[in-house]
Amino acid sequence: MTEANQKLPISQWAEDDRPREKLMAKGKGQLSKVELIAILIASGNTEESAVQLAQRILTSVDNNLAELAQLSVKELTKFKGIGQAKAISIVAALELGKRRLAEEVIRKKKITSSADAFHLFYADLSDKPYEAFRVIFLDRANQVISSVSISEGGMAGTVADPKKIFKLALESNAHSLILGHNHPSNNLKPSPNDIKLTNKLKKAGDHLDIQVLDHLIIGNDSYYSFADEGMM
Repeated sequence: MTEANQKLPISQWAEDDRPREKLMAKGKGQLSKVELIAILIASGNTEESAVQLAQRILTSVDNNLAELAQLSVKELTKFKGIGQAKAISIVAALELGKRRLAEEVIRKKKITSSADAFHLFYADLSDKPYEAFRVIFLDRANQVISSVSISEGGMAGTVADPKKIFKLALESNAHSLILGHNHPSNNLKPSPNDIKLTNKLKKAGDHLDIQVLDHLIIGNDSYYSFADEGMM
């Protein structure tokens, strides 16, 4: 996008610089994050083109899509030129991206790394303003049986009842499981309670011959794996 183009409505830009035309001609992979958001919002305001407005929105979250995904419809509508409909389009598009990651793991049906578990947990645990706890149940081949919500709590923590977790594991005929919860603060360091709970659940699993493979702490766009860090 040239400096001259920035002063013109998108309809008057060179065709190769228009986001929609660029996507059609060169493919979605050739568009920047700003250009993709500009397509979602379609138009800017009296002072900015859609691309300039999209750039301002992204700049406000340090060009981080995970941070953008945390903005509510109400927060997005504070930007001049973003009404409720445009805000909903942005929120919906980012939510679809999160769910796609989880469905890719489900399609593969097998957990082969902590990254696979992260992608499955991500849609349900990232961007929440409170802590939530989930468990992935696996069969003997590490194929996903199900991903289940155990509890949702407040800002300070959530409760993971071992009896509930292993009752569900036995009902699912699970061979192993992976624990996951989020830290709304985005601080991925495990707390003493996180470590204590992990050890407690691992010991309970050993008694029932149900292996606890890992415990993931989920942040906005990254995670901490107890197994990867040698804490299992």
